[in-house]
Amino acid sequence: MTSLNIHTPLPALTSTADTRTVWHGAWTAAIMRPSRAPWFETWAEQGFYDQSLRQVVRVNTGGTRLRIRLSNAYGATPLHLTGASIGRTTAGAAVQPGSIRTLRFAGSPSTTIPPRSGAVSDPLTLPTTPREQLTITLYFKDATGPASYHQVSMTTTYRAVGDHHHDPAATAYTDSVEPGFGSWYYLAGVETSGGHPQSGAIVAFGDSITDGFGATVNGDDRYPDALAGRLLAAHRPSPVLNAGLGSNQLLTDSACAGDAGITRFARDVLGQPRVGTVIVLIGINDIQMNEQPVSQADSAGRADPPITARRLIEGHRTLIRAARAAGVRIVGGTLTPYRDAAGWTAGGEKIRGQVNQWIRTSGEYDAVADFDRALDPAATGRIPDGLHMGDHIHPSPAGYKTMAHAIDLTTLGQ
Repeated sequence: MTSLNIHTPLPALTSTADTRTVWHGAWTAAIMRPSRAPWFETWAEQGFYDQSLRQVVRVNTGGTRLRIRLSNAYGATPLHLTGASIGRTTAGAAVQPGSIRTLRFAGSPSTTIPPRSGAVSDPLTLPTTPREQLTITLYFKDATGPASYHQVSMTTTYRAVGDHHHDPAATAYTDSVEPGFGSWYYLAGVETSGGHPQSGAIVAFGDSITDGFGATVNGDDRYPDALAGRLLAAHRPSPVLNAGLGSNQLLTDSACAGDAGITRFARDVLGQPRVGTVIVLIGINDIQMNEQPVSQADSAGRADPPITARRLIEGHRTLIRAARAAGVRIVGGTLTPYRDAAGWTAGGEKIRGQVNQWIRTSGEYDAVADFDRALDPAATGRIPDGLHMGDHIHPSPAGYKTMAHAIDLTTLGQ
């Protein structure tokens, strides 16, 4: 089990200094160590060799210039990036002709990222608008080894043999992990500058329910996406950054679910540019793993001593203290219902109820987003059919929209 220490040093970033430009987070993904995901196929363990990797993201703020962040946070060897580009997405792996721009690093089209480190590209001119899709292509001539990645992107990633990072057509990109849930590799962030003044970023922090498992593949209808849409409709555009991570736990590291929430909070929330508010929704996996028989538990992901409501509340308090110290507003999300899910037990339900009562009534969070009551207004402990994806724990697109509408926009401090 990890200790209660959220002050993990951030990976070093290599960049061209630009102290005059104000950068805003437009998109992010929480990065984890390469591992064999037990749920679906990924390319993380094998990595890449003489291959182009094409990844699609939807930015939540616009601007006139942009840059990307790459991560080799869990790499054991230097990562050699031969070339990279960015352009406007058309459909699938195709990029709008004429929009492709070469990404450079300290003036060079290639870069080497040391182990446990990261890199930020040089700024380039490419005007963008909120909710626009961009395609980022990375070419690796040399073998990368296992890849630092984000395991559930709910977005198709494409792969081609050889160097095709400037191809607008999708012809060479014949390989993908579809049908499936997709993953992002090495890509940790997109930032924009210029355009209209922006409020502080809103970071959604949590597990697979924040990450969007159960949303439409390539549909961008997770709850943070729906929240970004609400803010745009209310003429209050703000960067909304999704720092969810599938199967993640608040208190315990896991080989298959990333660093514990209390460990990665510093990097994935406080390390974002100009963050103003964080919405926290995490703890249900701690409860489920605690209640499983030992034979079913991830040996690196089971808490010892066992999870209690008191321990989970102390973990939440750790996040609250860290946010307050950084001047970041913090909103507590109540743990969502999961009765009839495979991991449900009466003991786990009792813990969930105690944690939710504390979130609602303690006043320790700056505000509360009552996701539990939004999904289950009758307090049955169940997500109604139609609002879950079929497993009784992960919301459907309609469920995610319901969650986004449970957030009082005035509590976001914008």
